[in-house]
Amino acid sequence: MTTLLLVRHGRTALTGPVLAGWTPGLGLDEHGRAQARDLAERLHGTPLAAVVSSPLDRCLQTAEAVAARTGIEKIEVDERFGEVRYGDWTGRPLKELAEEPLWRVVQAHPSAAVFPGEDGEGLADAQRRAVAAVRDWNARIAADHGPDAVYLVCSHGDIIKAIVADALGVHLDQFQRIQADPASLTAIRYTELRPFLVRLNDSGGEVASLLPKPADDAPGREGDAPVGGGA
Repeated sequence: MTTLLLVRHGRTALTGPVLAGWTPGLGLDEHGRAQARDLAERLHGTPLAAVVSSPLDRCLQTAEAVAARTGIEKIEVDERFGEVRYGDWTGRPLKELAEEPLWRVVQAHPSAAVFPGEDGEGLADAQRRAVAAVRDWNARIAADHGPDAVYLVCSHGDIIKAIVADALGVHLDQFQRIQADPASLTAIRYTELRPFLVRLNDSGGEVASLLPKPADDAPGREGDAPVGGGA
């Protein structure tokens, strides 16, 4: 019953008006650093088995803040959690991109969207690599730390939304209904039967309720959903 805490990086100077993508050297701005510190403080005392990060600076800086407050000495880097490769769209203002024909595809039929340019990636391909990474890390964490372990991945908005869509069992074409704000926390508990979305796009409050409960407290088999909603 491995629990994944998905964290979006804090704000950067480009977050919001510009599609940052894989822009090199883009770190957190002052507000983003404060967001990362606040998130790290919320997670202080959470028994994390590992902190994994996208290789991009804004994620690494956010992950470093969390690691420092949770006693994690080494951040694991996995490129599969890196941002979608937006190709020629990278670095362009969103208001400008909204006039492109591809914009409507991204909004209404994202599974068919492939970004232009030599390094452009399809959103479906980005989802596949991110979900594959989650499955690999779930198995690795469970093998090394037990089935009730909790680990954290710091990634990007569209990647987090794609992972959540997979966990919910909804088609990628519905992933625009999901939101992942800067420095937000999303929790997914993976069981043999199904994943459970425990928390989505959370930016405040305690985190103790996200941790796995003892197996004896849950009726039925692992992965069974409570009938009547549970307590």
